[in-house]
Amino acid sequence: MKVGVADYGMNVWDGGLYDVEERLETLKGIGYDGTERCTAVSESTALQRAALYHRLGMDFSTCLGPDVQTSIQWTAALGKSYVWLAVGNMARSDDSPAFDTFCRKVNRFTELCKRWNIRAALHNHLGQIVENQQELEDFLKRCPDCGLVFDTGHLAAAGGDPVEIINKHTDRISAMHVKDWLVTDDSIGLNKWGQRGRFVELGAGNIQQDLDGVIKALIDNSYDGWVHVEHDKHLQDPLKDLAISRTFLSERGVA
Repeated sequence: MKVGVADYGMNVWDGGLYDVEERLETLKGIGYDGTERCTAVSESTALQRAALYHRLGMDFSTCLGPDVQTSIQWTAALGKSYVWLAVGNMARSDDSPAFDTFCRKVNRFTELCKRWNIRAALHNHLGQIVENQQELEDFLKRCPDCGLVFDTGHLAAAGGDPVEIINKHTDRISAMHVKDWLVTDDSIGLNKWGQRGRFVELGAGNIQQDLDGVIKALIDNSYDGWVHVEHDKHLQDPLKDLAISRTFLSERGVA
């Protein structure tokens, strides 16, 4: 397994990504192998950044370009295996036709990705159309060629069991997001999940997520992909939080 950082929360803390080399050097210094997405706005920038990752001994697992088509093509050209699913509105809806429409679009998107020998991958997420365990199982059945950017924190916060998903669907996982969740006001429902709690460093949550079980399931099922740590919201220097999470994984056999 490679251990990376999904650095959305770092961008929120800093106000943006200003220097890719500086970020990669600091993340390497606390034990990470790379970041999830190599983000670029032009072909030359994508190539330069990919070369920079290589020079620094770092890596990435997918590309994010200025539009969906370029994201797919750059991901394929740079030898990566998946792109994030991008089919328009993914907001949560209890309307069955909305889910039907969503799955139809997903299956179309996955067909196009297969033309480039890469996989589309859904990121399960609070407040989106695939939020809880049953919705995830339904999605996997309805969209058999789509992979997962499987987020343990989002699923656990929605009452799901990440260990069960890993054990049943390891072959569907394109990349992992391993994160923890702290409920700060349990009087607020999941429909306002951003006010209900926040994501925190691994081991600091209070939802009894079985993170040891998650790691054991990945090892037992011979998962050999990326494990990305993500903190959506930092309350201190992100490197401090990320170092805690990296140590947490190292102590449990994720070197």
